[in-house]
Amino acid sequence: MNLPNSLTVVRIILIPVFITAVIYKMHQPALFLFVLAGLTDLLDGFIARMTDQKTELGRFLDPLADKLLLTSSFILFSFYNWIPLWLTITVISRDLIVVIGWLLLYMITHDVRIEPVLLGKTAIAFQLITIALVLMNVNIPAFRPPKDILFAATAALTAVSGLQYIYQGLRFADVR
Repeated sequence: MNLPNSLTVVRIILIPVFITAVIYKMHQPALFLFVLAGLTDLLDGFIARMTDQKTELGRFLDPLADKLLLTSSFILFSFYNWIPLWLTITVISRDLIVVIGWLLLYMITHDVRIEPVLLGKTAIAFQLITIALVLMNVNIPAFRPPKDILFAATAALTAVSGLQYIYQGLRFADVR
C-alpha cells in the first residue's frame, strides 16, 4: 500500500476515535483529531498527484473516508444542536443523490467513473471548515464564527455541487 492510501486509511481509523472524543466531551482532542484527519485528506491527494501514485483503491477510499468523516460529524453535531438539522439533511441528501446516481449509471452503462469537480471539492472544503469552526466554538466559547453565513454558504455550495453532479451524470448517460 502506498503512502497516499495509507494516509487515507489513517483518516478512516481516526473517525471512530474522533466520534468517541466528541461523545465523551473531550472537545480539544476531538478538534485535534478532526484537524489531523483533514490534513491527511490534503496530504494524500497532494502526495498521490506529485509522486504519480494515484490508484483505483485511492480513488475509492478517499471519497469514502470524506463521506464517513463528514456524515458522522454532521449527524453528531446536529444531535448536540451545534449545527442545524437542515444543514445535515442537505449534506447527507447530496451525498445520497450522488451515490444513488452513480449506482444507477453503473447499472445502466457498466462503466462509470465520477470525476470530482472543483465545485464538489469546494463544497467538501466548506463542510470541513464548518465542522472545524463549530468545534473551535465548542472549545473556545468566546470564538464566534459567523455561523449563519457559514451554514448558508456550506448548504448552497453543497446543493449546487449536487446539481452539478446530477447534470454530469445525465450527460454521461445521454452520451451512452
